[in-house]
Amino acid sequence: MAIIIDQEQKLLTPHTITLHTKNTTYQMAVGAYGQLLHLYYGPRLDGDMRYLLTYYDRGFSGNPYEAECDKTYSMDALPQEYPCFGTGDFRSPAFVLKNADGSYCADLRFVSCEVCKGKYQIPGLPAVYDETGTESETLKVYLEDAVSGVQVTLLYGVFAELDIITRAVQITNHGDKTVHIEKSASAVLDFMNGEFDVIHFHGRHGMERIFERTSVEHGNQVFGSRRGASSHQQNPFVMLAGKQTGEDAGECYGCMLLYSGNFKAEAEKDQYEQTRLVMGLSDEMFSWRLEPGETFDTPEAVLSYSADGFSALSWNLHRLIRSHICRSAYRDTKRPVLINNWEATYFDFTGEKIIGIAKQAAELGVELLVLDDGWFGKRDDDLAGLGDWTVNEKKLGMPLSKVAEKIRALGMKFGIWIEPEMINEDSDLYRKHPDWAFTIPGRKPVRARYQLVLDYSRKEVVDGIFAQIAKVLDETKADYVKMDMNRHLTDIWSKTAGEQNQGAILHRYVLGVYDFLERLHKRYPNILIEGCSGGGGRFDAGMLYYTPQIWCSDNTDAIERIKIQYGTSFAYPSCTVGSHVSAVPNHQTGRTTELAARAAVAMAGSFGYELDLNLLTEEEKEQVRKQIENYHRFEMLIRQGRYYRLTDVWKKREYAAWEYCRTDGSEALVTVVTLDTQCNPATEYVKLRGLKEDTKYRVEVVGTKTDGTNGQHINETPNAVEPDYFTGAQLVHAGVPIPRMDNEYRAWQMYIKEMQEN
Repeated sequence: MAIIIDQEQKLLTPHTITLHTKNTTYQMAVGAYGQLLHLYYGPRLDGDMRYLLTYYDRGFSGNPYEAECDKTYSMDALPQEYPCFGTGDFRSPAFVLKNADGSYCADLRFVSCEVCKGKYQIPGLPAVYDETGTESETLKVYLEDAVSGVQVTLLYGVFAELDIITRAVQITNHGDKTVHIEKSASAVLDFMNGEFDVIHFHGRHGMERIFERTSVEHGNQVFGSRRGASSHQQNPFVMLAGKQTGEDAGECYGCMLLYSGNFKAEAEKDQYEQTRLVMGLSDEMFSWRLEPGETFDTPEAVLSYSADGFSALSWNLHRLIRSHICRSAYRDTKRPVLINNWEATYFDFTGEKIIGIAKQAAELGVELLVLDDGWFGKRDDDLAGLGDWTVNEKKLGMPLSKVAEKIRALGMKFGIWIEPEMINEDSDLYRKHPDWAFTIPGRKPVRARYQLVLDYSRKEVVDGIFAQIAKVLDETKADYVKMDMNRHLTDIWSKTAGEQNQGAILHRYVLGVYDFLERLHKRYPNILIEGCSGGGGRFDAGMLYYTPQIWCSDNTDAIERIKIQYGTSFAYPSCTVGSHVSAVPNHQTGRTTELAARAAVAMAGSFGYELDLNLLTEEEKEQVRKQIENYHRFEMLIRQGRYYRLTDVWKKREYAAWEYCRTDGSEALVTVVTLDTQCNPATEYVKLRGLKEDTKYRVEVVGTKTDGTNGQHINETPNAVEPDYFTGAQLVHAGVPIPRMDNEYRAWQMYIKEMQEN
């Protein structure tokens, strides 16, 4: 069993509660006075870890009343599973309760626990799932604050083979008075020893998920979002790592929140050199009124531990997201190569122009056309139309269903862009329902992109928008939806809210977004939905539960994308990354990059194009055909293979390299892109990973040369010696020389295949 409860023979109180995965162990125990203490999380082991607890009389550290004269038992020093405010623990709490009398206090004590087969789910929220009910177990631990009658249920989901433990919390008011939840984190990790770095992923619009590593120091380091979305600025995924931990060695812990709104991650070293990590909803703008009999559910957090560096931790999370978070008819199958018209036309298009783009795309092997912003309402620019999800037939020159029909006649699928959470003041919907937008009475609202935000905390708003969009999807029989969100939330005031409390409304807003997406998922199970928020502003595991791929960034520059996709890869697999080949000079940076390099970078995601293919030369069109062929050839290796970051893009100046390798080591695909060229440079060597050292491999250079032929050799210098085969040991330990390329921003791809013995 993955969950073991070891209790006293004649008592109900457990000695220890142990969660085992394939390679890890997580253990907790009930303390002398009923508090639930955290003992251990790390490499798998057996035994009672309570010996790690130490008890001393510490100055200015309070003691539970029941301890009487025992001054060695203090919540300010003991490691805990779900620390509360008001118990004498002055570190960052996981739970803050405002009682009916106005006091801030909760003293949670152990009541009971139980083990259930399969994985728990959370009403209205995304959560890791177990389709068969055979890959997981659930632990429920019941805690109670006796005075208020509030019960807190700690939920643990254990996926033993994946080395994953999930955490969530249910809070139920069994008392007879109203209370307010002021903070309710989803997960806490308390470490009694160890020196850690905390790694988070910051950024901005157009440069998301930048890897940043800092030492956990005394005090509280906080990362999070107060923008109403998980945001471009911070991602709801953090890691704790040993000081020497790198890609292949060292211990590290990952904590990922399945939530798309305001969140907070805290890393803190206390006065006794202990480290605490807290992850969950932001408490900065949060207060949830909980009436007697009501229950509040926190979002889910995912925990994973690796003793073998960042790569192994990433694999754990990638496998989980691919198979137990993403839900889609396309989850385990190939996805269509698409073309999006946005950077080709922006708002300036007609139905015939879109069909013309589709004709050329179809000839080159593209399988899906996505019609972006501008097909609805009075939408010729950013100033108007959002909220009016009716087809602008005057602009298109025909019904949208006719456009879709003509595109399908070319052998392609059809998709559309929507932004259902937003509204322009210049729209029929706003004129009819101005109260549907977030605005504060008596104040002028903050605009962003000339739009306001619809109040998705109200069911009637979600109902109204969904009905409009469903009508269009039904008429066009759309195969794909790109769901965008192009601003953050301000002016939080809801006409129907009982309490004008930003935190409650903001959380209800996210629940409304999830409700909208769940309706899409159920009504259109075969539609491929791509998430977007100005690119990567809502790139989180919560959205991936509804949208199996997300537009990684509005920055389509291939060289910038290398950095963005590098940071993204620590938590999120390539199959979730929306990535396209765009025009040059690039519309965001002005950089010119060769077509082969743009394609090589875009291939590290769900592949597509974002330009007018009619403007390419015949040679470039032939390259596009080859690129699509190569992507189809390697798509499942890219989606299912282990991802290796062969270089650190923030440290290695000369080139960037990454690899996809089958888990059995039978084949691999390596991509190298030059970043900087020098006069008379040193030879660079790329060392592969994941291959079987005693196995023979064929190596093939992939791509299209200027003469249109596929390369076959790794080294074409006149005097170079190239063996008939390479051993895995050669490729892993000695590596392969990167050919000298005549300019920066050039790509080189290498396919490695295990040789079959005769």
